[in-house]
Amino acid sequence: MKKQSEINIGLVGHVDHGKTTLTKALSGVWTDTHSEETKRGISIRLGYADITFRKCPNCPPPQSYTTKEKCEYCGSETEFLRKVSFVDAPGHETLMATMLSGAAIMDGAILVIAANEPCPQPQTKEHLMALDVIGVKDVIVVQNKIDIVSKERAIENYKEIKEFVKGTCAADAPIIPVSAQQGANIDILIQAIEENIKTPKRDLKKPARMYVARSFDINKPGATPDQLKGGVIGGSLIQGKFRVGDEIEIKPGIQVKKDGRASWNSLYSEIVGLVAGGEPMEEVGPGGLVGVGTKLDPSLTKADSLSGSVVGEPDTLPPVRHNLTIETHLLERIVGTEEEAKVEPIRTNEPLMINVGTTTTVGIVTSARENDADITLKLPACAEDGQRIALSRRVGARWRLIGYGIIK
Repeated sequence: MKKQSEINIGLVGHVDHGKTTLTKALSGVWTDTHSEETKRGISIRLGYADITFRKCPNCPPPQSYTTKEKCEYCGSETEFLRKVSFVDAPGHETLMATMLSGAAIMDGAILVIAANEPCPQPQTKEHLMALDVIGVKDVIVVQNKIDIVSKERAIENYKEIKEFVKGTCAADAPIIPVSAQQGANIDILIQAIEENIKTPKRDLKKPARMYVARSFDINKPGATPDQLKGGVIGGSLIQGKFRVGDEIEIKPGIQVKKDGRASWNSLYSEIVGLVAGGEPMEEVGPGGLVGVGTKLDPSLTKADSLSGSVVGEPDTLPPVRHNLTIETHLLERIVGTEEEAKVEPIRTNEPLMINVGTTTTVGIVTSARENDADITLKLPACAEDGQRIALSRRVGARWRLIGYGIIK
């Protein structure tokens, strides 16, 4: 029976703390597939893996929690619990924008912290703040690499973690010691996910809306015209359903220049195929990551060129905004740097990096008031009133998270 993933769980944390190895321990899928990722040993793009959680009816927990169809302890057939999509976000500080666009489709998160390094590391702190800013509330902390530290160091690191998460969305989160490399305590982690990260209630009656995180040209070089397939977009529905044959609109669409003036036009197409968890589907709903086959010219979708777009039924999507008025909520200190400077108020004429859904754009502040700001965007965003956006400021050579805004 084909089942779609019900929920997206992010794997976040500092670079090289074992997020991709943990994804593999849970799902059997190595998510670093990009050639540069394999060469450098770090995640550059968002990685995805679908996994089915199961439970043995005869063994006591936590051994009863597994991903296998047969229990490895007693050999019984295991029972299906739910299917989950993991979103593996890059931990490198230069890829913070990729992590923030991934956070927009996360329903819960696993914060991975390596026991062999002092806690917190700069991006551990930045990623946890990002979850707070985006509004992800269900968090589990994984204390990874416990196989390469002493018992004393593991206990010391646990105390560092407890101190670090005070006052954040992970303040009451369970802390699970794990060795992703050796597959130790994975059953306990699955039990913690099942108990702490629940599937959110979804509204299937609302018009379909999907955030695009990736887009592809799936044609091989040298394909003949009759073999060519339309462009594919990948992402997650936040409401409603898509069916094969549905008409869709993609906003902001593409930039068109005419008589020296540029405007943005929506793209329209038809859904010719749906894939969830590697399985072709006739219908998909919210939860999990979905590939949508279209009739679009593949040159429009290649190399993630439509990532950040919003897809839905024609004439139901929010407006395309070139300007934003936001209510600002700033952090007290800049995180992700060794020396945490105070966050100064937003200033008129300063550039900010803005994350709206899966869109990443830069905006210039045209007017800054006490708790409000007007921003002109370099690339437009499809967004509605009341939507939360992440704000980052240029500090040295990097964009650093400074808070969030709510669109007015």
